[in-house]
Amino acid sequence: MSEEKNISIEDEVTEEIKEETSETAETPETEETAEADKAEETVAEEAAEEPAKEAEAKESEAEKKLADLNAKYMRLMADFQNQKKRFDKEKADLYQYANEKIVKSLLDVIDNFERALEASKDADPKLFEGMEMIFNQLMGALEKAGVSEIKALGEDFDPNFHNAVMMEETDEYESNKVSGVMQKGYTLNSRVIRPSMVKVAQ
Repeated sequence: MSEEKNISIEDEVTEEIKEETSETAETPETEETAEADKAEETVAEEAAEEPAKEAEAKESEAEKKLADLNAKYMRLMADFQNQKKRFDKEKADLYQYANEKIVKSLLDVIDNFERALEASKDADPKLFEGMEMIFNQLMGALEKAGVSEIKALGEDFDPNFHNAVMMEETDEYESNKVSGVMQKGYTLNSRVIRPSMVKVAQ
C-alpha cells in the first residue's frame, strides 16, 4: 500500500509539473499572437489610409491646376479685351481722321480764298457776294466732315492750340491774351491739324 501511495503521489506531482509547464509555454505564444494580430491590424489600417491620402493629394493637385487654368484664362480674356479696345479705337480713328490729309491740303486753298474775299470787298458787290456764298458752302461741307476753326483772338494763349510767333505791347488786350491772328488754325474731330499762328499781348 505504501508503494502504491508513493507512485500515486509521484504521478500527481508529475501531472502538476506538466500542467505548469504547459501553462508557462502557452502564455508567450498567446502574447506573441496578440502582438502579431495588432501588427496586422496596424498594417491594414495604414494600407486603408494610403488610398485616401493619395486621393486627397490628387484632389489638391487638380484644384491647383484648375486655379492656374482659371488665372491663365482671366489673363487671356484681359489681353483680348485690351486688344479689342485698341482695335476699336484704331478703327474709329481711321474713320474719324481718314480725311485728314485732304483737309490739310484744303487749308491753304481756304487761306487764299479768304484773302481773295478780303481784296474783293471794294470790287463788284455781286462778285463779292457770289464768292462769299461759295466760301460759306465750302466751310459748311468741311464742318460736316468734322473741321472746326480754332478760337484765338482775345482768348488766353494756349500752346496746345496756338503757335505764338511774336509778342506785342497793346492796351486792347490783357497780358497773355491773343492780340492778333496771322493764320487761322483748325481741328478735325477735336484733334489739332494746324495750330493758329498768333501774336500775344505782353
